Amino acid sequence: MSKVWILGPCSIENRDLFFDCLSHIDNIMEEGDDWYMKASFDKANRTSLHGGRGPGLEDAISIWKEARSAFPHVKFTTDVHECWQVEKLVDVIDMVQIPAFLCRQTNFILKVSSANKPVNIKKGQFLSPLEMINVVEKAKSTGNKDIFVCERGVSFGYNNLVSDMRSLVLLRETKCPVIYDASHSVQYPGKDITSSGGGSEFIPSLAKAAT
Repeated sequence: MSKVWILGPCSIENRDLFFDCLSHIDNIMEEGDDWYMKASFDKANRTSLHGGRGPGLEDAISIWKEARSAFPHVKFTTDVHECWQVEKLVDVIDMVQIPAFLCRQTNFILKVSSANKPVNIKKGQFLSPLEMINVVEKAKSTGNKDIFVCERGVSFGYNNLVSDMRSLVLLRETKCPVIYDASHSVQYPGKDITSSGGGSEFIPSLAKAAT
């Protein structure tokens, strides 16, 4: 059975970094692995107003079009934050990601899922795994059956997330493929006051455990 990977930088900081990451990841993928290059055009939920958000939608679309031409075998995904963005992305993106903070927004979920693209819904830090059954029901009500659910840790006290590995089993109750986000699961939200921190040293162990 092939693996499904979602890999890449958090944000499309610039074209050159995006292509450097894309080329490097593509070189280390094993034959038969299904992978999506993920980078956001706009990190709309940064901790601070002054946090870097990305190049914006129009510049990102140009980068994706160039990347699709250069790497036709690679799939691409990004998160969206507003309904109007979905229609602009359907021709350049293979999977749409719903951010964790927006996973309860019914109209937004319906709009994204109606685009007839695979959808990766990140479980909110404020939800239990089984609550995602209702979220998936909203998405699948559009007729879209290609829905993924993603675990990325749960809020636990101040500026901290915890990965409950039982969640990976419980999320199967949604009848959807389960993705584990190893990097965001070690995030320390808002820890540095104007930005989030993180325990990147834990990523390899958690990714191995999830696999």
